[in-house]
Amino acid sequence: MRVLHFYKTYKPDSMGGVEELIGQICSGAAKRGVTSEVLTVSKDTSTVDFGDHLHHRAKLDVEIASSAFSLAAFRRFRELAEHADLIHYHFPWPFADVVHFASRVHKPSIVTYHSDIVRQKVLLQFYKPLRDRFLASVDTIVATSPNYLATSDVLQRYRDKVEVIPIGLDENSYAKPTAEKLQYWRERAGPKFFLFVGNLRYYKGLHVLLDALQGTEFRAVIVGSGPVEHELRAQAARLKLDNVDFVGPVDDDDKIALLTLCHALTFPSHLRSEAFGISLLEAAMFGKAMISTEIGTGTSYVNVDGVTGLVVPPSDPAALRGAMGRVWGDERLSITLGLNARARFKALFTASRMTDAYVDLYQRLV
Repeated sequence: MRVLHFYKTYKPDSMGGVEELIGQICSGAAKRGVTSEVLTVSKDTSTVDFGDHLHHRAKLDVEIASSAFSLAAFRRFRELAEHADLIHYHFPWPFADVVHFASRVHKPSIVTYHSDIVRQKVLLQFYKPLRDRFLASVDTIVATSPNYLATSDVLQRYRDKVEVIPIGLDENSYAKPTAEKLQYWRERAGPKFFLFVGNLRYYKGLHVLLDALQGTEFRAVIVGSGPVEHELRAQAARLKLDNVDFVGPVDDDDKIALLTLCHALTFPSHLRSEAFGISLLEAAMFGKAMISTEIGTGTSYVNVDGVTGLVVPPSDPAALRGAMGRVWGDERLSITLGLNARARFKALFTASRMTDAYVDLYQRLV
């Protein structure tokens, strides 16, 4: 069986949660006899060979409201789709909807629904007819958590064709950190710190985290880069925070070292654009307590309040500070939450479990 994934970006061009999910599916499916290829748009048009799957890139022409467009993608999609048994779309990406209809490729199709469109409210009014027609046309829609399915008005309209497949990770792909890396981060981050990992975007709620850190003894390490980084650094300077370290994007071995050493993970995303939270899964995999907010998405499916971590109202620095204080000051609580998080990861969020579900869906549709 051959599957074509279609999304706006993928590794190594970007390293977000959707990209990680696609990679986990492709690698896991390869072990089950499924050949996967990924098509995206990029300034770089070379093909990347990951060993167990290929990443093809059509030339990026323009980007409008976070949506990439490419004339070359129409031809490239038709070429690759001709040899595929199934098309796997990843939503939201309005351009994919256009290509889907313009190409007139009649193959079984699914779409993994990663998030509602939250920010572009004006443009959404123009896009809605196309979105609804696209979602109605695919065979199956996959939601990444029961929480998101229950709270998304869009998904509820197509409830009869929605299946829930939670995101999973392969812990064997996370190599043990070297002694040198561990020593480096112990010296830089200190003996006890909260960790944030992710793209620095508007919906991540990091401005709330900075407010919560003011006047506390808590230390936080922020990993990642993105559009709001300059604003966040300016806010930290304005608040005179000397207990936060913006370390920028890091290599996997550095990230693994930080996940190993951190006291707990803080994940203050405050808008529904945050549909799941891969770094929450990573923290659970490493047996770390988590602090997140209740936004009605998969974040509260990964992090269960009082079981694997603490969940607080969004955009509430005082509530976030209080939760951080509980986890910081109570070692026994922190350890218990981390052990529970690890157990929940093993039960629900392994890459093997996720890939089995996707391959089963592929086979049923093909």
